Amino acid sequence: MIRSSRITLFAALLVSHVVASNAFAQSADTPEGAAAPAAVATRSPDGRLLVVATEATTPMVVDGALDEEVWQRAEPVGGFVQSEPQDGQPATERSEVRLAYDHGHLYIAATLHESEPGLGMVNEIRKDFRGTDQDTFEVIVDPFADRRNGFVFITNREGARADQQVANEGREINTSWDAVWFVRTRQGPDGWTVEMAVPFRSLRFERGLQDVWGINFSRRIRRKNEVDFWSPVPRAYNLARVSLAGNLSGLPSVSPGRNLKVKPYLLGKTVRPTGLATAFDQDASVGLDVKWGVTSALTLDLAANPDFAQVEADELTVNLTQFSTFYPEKRDFFIENSGTFYMGDAARNNRVTTTPTPDEDLLLFHSRRIGLGANGTPLPIYGGARLTGRAGDFELGLLSLQVRPTDTTPGNNYTVLRARRNLRPGSDLGAIFMSRQSAESGRDYNRVYGVDANIRFLGTTDWNSYAIRTDTPGVKAGQYAWRTSLNRESNFFHGKGGLMSIGEGFNDEMGYYRRVGARKWFLDTGIRPRPASWQRRGVREVHPHVLWNYYTDMGGRLVGKRQHNGVTVFFNNGGYTELSWNPEFNEITAPLRLASNVRPLAPGGYAWDEWQLRFSSDSSRRLSFTFTGVAGGLWSGSQRTVTAGLTWRPTYRLRVSTSVNRTSADLGVPGTEFVTGVWTARANYSFSTNMFLDSLLQYDQDRHRFNANLRFNFIHRPLSDLFVVFNEQQITNSPTIAPGRGLVVKFTRMMAF
Repeated sequence: MIRSSRITLFAALLVSHVVASNAFAQSADTPEGAAAPAAVATRSPDGRLLVVATEATTPMVVDGALDEEVWQRAEPVGGFVQSEPQDGQPATERSEVRLAYDHGHLYIAATLHESEPGLGMVNEIRKDFRGTDQDTFEVIVDPFADRRNGFVFITNREGARADQQVANEGREINTSWDAVWFVRTRQGPDGWTVEMAVPFRSLRFERGLQDVWGINFSRRIRRKNEVDFWSPVPRAYNLARVSLAGNLSGLPSVSPGRNLKVKPYLLGKTVRPTGLATAFDQDASVGLDVKWGVTSALTLDLAANPDFAQVEADELTVNLTQFSTFYPEKRDFFIENSGTFYMGDAARNNRVTTTPTPDEDLLLFHSRRIGLGANGTPLPIYGGARLTGRAGDFELGLLSLQVRPTDTTPGNNYTVLRARRNLRPGSDLGAIFMSRQSAESGRDYNRVYGVDANIRFLGTTDWNSYAIRTDTPGVKAGQYAWRTSLNRESNFFHGKGGLMSIGEGFNDEMGYYRRVGARKWFLDTGIRPRPASWQRRGVREVHPHVLWNYYTDMGGRLVGKRQHNGVTVFFNNGGYTELSWNPEFNEITAPLRLASNVRPLAPGGYAWDEWQLRFSSDSSRRLSFTFTGVAGGLWSGSQRTVTAGLTWRPTYRLRVSTSVNRTSADLGVPGTEFVTGVWTARANYSFSTNMFLDSLLQYDQDRHRFNANLRFNFIHRPLSDLFVVFNEQQITNSPTIAPGRGLVVKFTRMMAF
């Protein structure tokens, strides 16, 4: 803090410092002049809640103490409203938020009062921690005020950091997005304080063209399983509902700066593949990532010789279907701004799975198709470029990568172009073009063309549709797909219905889909009653629901169905249980082997019923567990499947979990009895908010395969990492097969200009 030589100014600043240090003592009955102003509710001309940022005229120190002079001048906002459990009622604990700025940063300060401060919950301090299990404070910033996209910053009582990128009000939530920002927290006698600093260069906005930003704040009080918002959000939605956010004003014509970031890496590795080989291959490589703000709203990312050796290994799963397993994308280059390239349905608010899941019957753009072989083996990439952002009312995206040829695969260029025209809040029209072009033959290509529309009616109803055309040499008929759906989401009722059609010749080499030559009819609906009498008995909500998918061929003949009919009971403490009955039918056109030591199923149609029981205890507790049991039919026979997990968190630094997914089945004919399962153990230790050690151990008893992945990550400065990764794979029933092992050390350093 700057100290004046004048005694009077020094005394004034000293008094200000003392008052600010006791921020929790501020109340309405404090004598005038001894505390910051009380929280007020001010609205913009458009009716939205308004918070005004105040200029910081003295240096800021982000330490959680809130003792800077600007926090005494900044006008606080409060009056938080519950989303959970009593939607629309005042929050049970008082929260106040202030905003400030200087030439380079947006500052956010929160004073979070507690009537029982000794019962606060902290369960993790690792980067991108799970916020639903502990007390948190969250901010979403919408610099364009387009009411559809935003950047989320989350912290807990110990100052852990999690950040997300929200696209199209939650149709895509990128939990792996990373930005440079700073946060510190402090515990007080009746609560805790938060102090955040978000560099303007970490955000994307148009200088001078937007004097009002969208913003909202959320607070989770985990011991009560309570969620509060500054600008109210019904419990049917979450913070990603940017159209319900308030307004931020008072910022000058700030600039994100040149926004030039250069991030080189150095990598060394020694690897021996699983097999008969005994020698280790040693290699060293260098690469470079560059991020450049072409304009204040368009960002160009360049990658030369990218490497993703530090990415956590995929988890093994038990797959008893005729379809390949879906694995999510984990590579940084493909994850950032991935929502720009998303084309699909609006996300439904799922209380069990809080992040949107793609429609795996057709995910039009799945970046794992680039730079990875059929078995997940990395393919070398020369480099790539990505341009994302907006120009006027258009959101734009360009992605292009060149994959090197190998002994078994040709070199290919992968390009994706995406444009979206924003209409009124929640509505947009868009188009997409995707291309895979072989570097060896002009006639070896795959192209995809598509248009989509997302229209919102009455605030709670969305209509989503798209039409796709593919182009592959040698294929003439059926190169199309389309989908349309109508979705309504409210606190009591949710409903979605629609139709998808995929032609016989549809071929999208950058997508994930399960069937061609098929139509899908789908319905997802349910109600959420919450009688007060149930809540007094520990039940917060009962959710009877159905999720039906019917698949026919183009002639209308049934080729598959799954009818999930369930009742979910949500408890006040955050746990839940669900009982469901699930009739299923699937037709296969080729023999299907479900386990390595059983006879394959013959082509044909198979119908069966299964009963499923799910239970999850309060995940915020030191010891928690989950259980899913399935009994009934499976293809031509019967099954007993158990998926169970146990998690132990002795401190917020250590998390240990173990789980099993085991199926015992008899397919009804001799030679088709089998037992298969995957056993998993995880351990995560956080030395600090910037240093972590993670381990993942898995055993697949059907393939007799043991995998180990150990990963050390030290964030030595913002967006700069040191990774040390060890991998091992053993085939336990074949001593002649040498274990595969690998050690990778990767160092990155981000430099901003």
